[in-house]
Amino acid sequence: MKWKTLGITVTVLALLGGGGFAGWRAWQASNEKTLDERYQFEDAARGEIVQNVTANGTLNPVVLVSVGTQVSGTVKKLHADFNAKVEAGQMLLELEPTLFRAAVEQSSGNVANATASLKLAQANEARIRRLVEQDYVPRQDLDAAVQAREAATAQLRTARGQVARDQANLGYSVIRSPVSGTVVSRSVDVGQTVAASFQTPTLFQIAQDLSRMQIDSNVAEADIGKVRVGQMARFNVDAFPGRRFEGRVKQIRLSPIIQQNVVTYDVVVEVDNQDLALMPGMTAYISVQVDRRDDALLVPSAALRFRPKDAGANGKSGTTDKAAGNGKPDAGADRRRGAKGDGANRAPGGRVYVVRGKELVGVAVQTGLTDGKQVEIVSGELKAGDRVAVQSKLGDGTTGTGAPRMRAF
Repeated sequence: MKWKTLGITVTVLALLGGGGFAGWRAWQASNEKTLDERYQFEDAARGEIVQNVTANGTLNPVVLVSVGTQVSGTVKKLHADFNAKVEAGQMLLELEPTLFRAAVEQSSGNVANATASLKLAQANEARIRRLVEQDYVPRQDLDAAVQAREAATAQLRTARGQVARDQANLGYSVIRSPVSGTVVSRSVDVGQTVAASFQTPTLFQIAQDLSRMQIDSNVAEADIGKVRVGQMARFNVDAFPGRRFEGRVKQIRLSPIIQQNVVTYDVVVEVDNQDLALMPGMTAYISVQVDRRDDALLVPSAALRFRPKDAGANGKSGTTDKAAGNGKPDAGADRRRGAKGDGANRAPGGRVYVVRGKELVGVAVQTGLTDGKQVEIVSGELKAGDRVAVQSKLGDGTTGTGAPRMRAF
């Protein structure tokens, strides 16, 4: 039994020793590989980089007029439909006028009655005034006649005001377009009853000029400081996936929009729509150019995220950290850079690994603009043509550790 246990123990130790030896040989073999066999490189180069702020928005007419009614009634006749071209003052809809006409007739009768009462009061006043002059009646009878005449005058004015109101309501039974434009919405049909008790119901919506549109877009508060009035904006819509449209930032509205603790601002982009291809309500995907460099030193964004696992080791690995000076990466600086760069378009700094002779050397750099794919290098011991490591071919490199995160546009 003891011999059997001893045999099992010897076998396990032999397997562990063989595995360890095989791992050591693999590690040694990997160290003996050249830099080109271990890492993928790209050259730092000079070129143009453009920084954009992106947002989604909705296309709307510049002037959209909602046409309602001031009186209640039943729709008798429609004179305009969807997409109809209308002129200012053109008839859009008629309400049943019977009740409005009856009200005008009734108030007109009240005016006639009040006119007759006024004439009688004026005649009585004239008669009483003559009798007072001859001392046939007391003075107070004249005062009563004057009061009766003034009351009749006021009653006539009230009746005439009622006529004017009823005539206006009769006129309101015909709905006319306040502007020239295109009907983009109709909310009623013949036979439908509209009620204007507490608020004016919307019957039509008329876009004054569809050749001029605007996009109301929501831009995040982290990006709003880079947007300026007059900047060029490019956008596309789902209806025309292969076509790019252009516009300009017209207005940055100061009122914040807060939804689920996320703050955005309404940026209005004016758009020329002479061919009428764009329609109200379309979703636009906007890209506003906020900055650019024409001759910048550029490296791939992946280079700033790449870290060899053996960076800063004892030198046998073939990598050193030139910026740190002690052969070890500055983890605290990386953490600070990562915190500042989180959610920002300008990363304050980073570290890239470049070929120096037969070694891979870490170089600290200061970064500028980024478009998500490339990053501008504004300072550091890096020049055009330097070979920069972007990833490992053997799985012995890491990405994303301590590197600043950059938003892609």
